[in-house]
Amino acid sequence: MLYLLRHAKSSWDDPALSDSERPLSRRGVRDAKRIAEHLRVLGVRPALVLCSSAARTQATLELIRPAFVGAPVRVEDQLYGATSEALLERLRAVPEEIGSVLLIGHNPGLQDLALALASSEAHREQLETKFPTAGLVTLALSSWSELSPGDAELVAYVVPRQLR
Repeated sequence: MLYLLRHAKSSWDDPALSDSERPLSRRGVRDAKRIAEHLRVLGVRPALVLCSSAARTQATLELIRPAFVGAPVRVEDQLYGATSEALLERLRAVPEEIGSVLLIGHNPGLQDLALALASSEAHREQLETKFPTAGLVTLALSSWSELSPGDAELVAYVVPRQLR
């Protein structure tokens, strides 16, 4: 199983900060907590968490982490601003014995990756329209090393406003 989570809403309050240093906004904190509760209720337990090195992705991770205590986490610089192709290559390097991965990253790469991988039409129209901050896509797949466009089933698409 592959979970794609876009970082929660970031703050633009401090114009002196670089893009990678922006923290979460109050709404971002609230939405990340909603997604954390959703993950907890579903019993999502990723075997590996891959997270961009940006401050907002790491802050999102810290807010959702209580939902799946114990999962190994890798914070990777190359995930910041990565294209869908780069994200796909990273996922292909996941060892086959890893049953599920949660990837916390950025648009447009995450949205493009989800759309490329999804073979089913369920939720696709919503995802094509928008992949908002703190949006979560769940994809079922059979292999990491041979992962290619169209190889996954889009199982679920959840956005924070659905969890109010």
